[in-house]
Amino acid sequence: MTLPIDRVDLESLDIADLQQQKLKELFPEVFTEGGKIDFDKLKLTLGKAIDTGKERFGMNWAGKADCYKTIQQPSVATLVPARDESIDFDTTENLFIEGDNLEVLKLLQKSYLGKVKMIYIDPPYNTGKDFIYPDNYSENLDTYLEYTGQIDGEGRKFNSNVDTDGRFHSKWMNMMYPRLFLAKNLLREDGVIFISIDDNEVKNLRSLCDEIFGEESFIGNAIWRSKDNSNNDSKKFSCDHNHTLVYGKRNDWQPAKLSDDSKRSHFKNPDNDPKGAYFDGNPLNSPSYRENLIYDLYSPQNYKISPPKNGWRWSKDIMEEKIKTGEIRFTEDGQSIRRRTYLCEMEGLPPSSLWIDLDKTGHNRQAKYELLNLIPEDVFQTPKPIKLLKYIAQLSDTQDEDIILDFFAGSATTAHAVMDLNKEDGIKRRFICVQLPELTDEKSEAYKVGYKTIAEISKERIRRAAAKIKEEIEQSIATEKRKLISYQSELQKFSDDLLYTLDRKQEHQDAEDKVHAQVKLIEEKQLLLEKIDLGFRVFKLQKSNFKVWDANTEKDADAIQQALELHIDHIDPQAEQEAILFELLLKSGFELTTPIENLTLAGKTVFSIAEGALLICLDKTLTSEVIKAMAELNPSRVICLDEGFQDNDQLKTNAVLIMKSKGVNDFRTV
Repeated sequence: MTLPIDRVDLESLDIADLQQQKLKELFPEVFTEGGKIDFDKLKLTLGKAIDTGKERFGMNWAGKADCYKTIQQPSVATLVPARDESIDFDTTENLFIEGDNLEVLKLLQKSYLGKVKMIYIDPPYNTGKDFIYPDNYSENLDTYLEYTGQIDGEGRKFNSNVDTDGRFHSKWMNMMYPRLFLAKNLLREDGVIFISIDDNEVKNLRSLCDEIFGEESFIGNAIWRSKDNSNNDSKKFSCDHNHTLVYGKRNDWQPAKLSDDSKRSHFKNPDNDPKGAYFDGNPLNSPSYRENLIYDLYSPQNYKISPPKNGWRWSKDIMEEKIKTGEIRFTEDGQSIRRRTYLCEMEGLPPSSLWIDLDKTGHNRQAKYELLNLIPEDVFQTPKPIKLLKYIAQLSDTQDEDIILDFFAGSATTAHAVMDLNKEDGIKRRFICVQLPELTDEKSEAYKVGYKTIAEISKERIRRAAAKIKEEIEQSIATEKRKLISYQSELQKFSDDLLYTLDRKQEHQDAEDKVHAQVKLIEEKQLLLEKIDLGFRVFKLQKSNFKVWDANTEKDADAIQQALELHIDHIDPQAEQEAILFELLLKSGFELTTPIENLTLAGKTVFSIAEGALLICLDKTLTSEVIKAMAELNPSRVICLDEGFQDNDQLKTNAVLIMKSKGVNDFRTV
């Protein structure tokens, strides 16, 4: 008897199953023996939280029900590596993925679930012509392949979402809802998403995010000054701003408190207080009435100062202590008190929701110049400034190895900003950028100079930005080395002069300190050059390398027979080994930048993933020897090609027994 071997699941994460698992963690009692949900029990568990009325507050639109179907429809696509378009493919931890972001977000669910620290997106603003839309709306892999011309679309057309369409806003929300839902899954528990939008859809976007993330997870709406000068020809207001909606994965998310000189200007030190700058404000009043907080104070001038309605913030003993330390002071006329708040005692000041400092967050014209400095031709109309993305990454408190995701990458400002910020502070953040290979207009400058898609512009910007950053670091090292030579020359003069006076000993020490400090600075910059990740791996969305059974196959005998014949050899004959390897990596829940080591075991090539956690053998002629050799390495998981057993049932059975004997309980074939 042949022992069965489990098959590798080639579909993306089952979102409906994931949601049920979350529900089961909270309310295990509402699940029946067969794993079904007992909704009557769920209602009892939730008690008064159930709304049974027909009329309730909420948001609805044409196509909302189909959004859930779109979310729950698994992807059977894959991401194929494109080494020739990448930089430092084998060592970089940055990713650029070319493809429809809906399918890509589905494919990332297994490998990146709960791993992304920060998401920034600048989605289409729905101005009537800024995003394509299939007339026969059913978003899936075939939709993408038809759009990119990889399969015959059988007459399906793609048009801009024009504002004369009766479902203008609905179509935009149908596009955004599934993507935001899947994006939330990827966020870490301390993660946050920033979304740029204009006045046209900000109301609807806020409602979508309230439903997906929860109203309680709304952090703020930052108003970004996007223009450095106003439109004098405007008939109404000159619209000089964009919105940035901010939602945390949890409702307790807080931004990092960055240095902000504009918010410190009211802290002064006119009387040379030894504790430094301070702000004199009214004492904090008690938020609620308490008897022990109701008492009078008397100033040195013997004026009585009555408490506020609810009483003082502190008890009488604590108040007297604060008066002694000088934190609480009487005014000169003795008729009131003031609380002195010291800047040095504050952890930091919360950032403002008004992003109007152009030096801090940049503006659109600056963004155009930044891109033109890299690509002189005018190839992209609406980039975001690097400063804006760097500021957002800092607010998000991103640290070493944190992942920053942008699935509407556009001109790849996010990737550029991540690399530039890493250059400045030495932190090794990682980026994942996703961009649809949207066709450029044949009349555009981008098309004329050779960029046939937006994705090509994105990749070229990352390449040129990386080269520029590397050059800047190298030039900085060269400049510091020239300074070092000058400092060493000054120091040598002291060595040549043996008769220097005692006064010059300090000068000599200062010269030595300058040399040592300069050597250290150069070493730090050289280390940065070695450490900084200026590469990126390119992957492209394509059909699976394996022929996955189509549940929509017609149910007549001829169609089923034809489908079965196609599955006799279920691996695409055009598939390259590396493409198969990365598909198995992705669908086994490993990141696309996971280290891979090539091993030779019993004369066969075996891929060791994550230092042996997973072993993959794609050889088409397996042997007992290679099975034993893999099992003896004690991996957590092993995957082999089913074809590799050559229909040898005894070898299959022995393989299962060998794996179990070595403690390998997750042995699968594909």
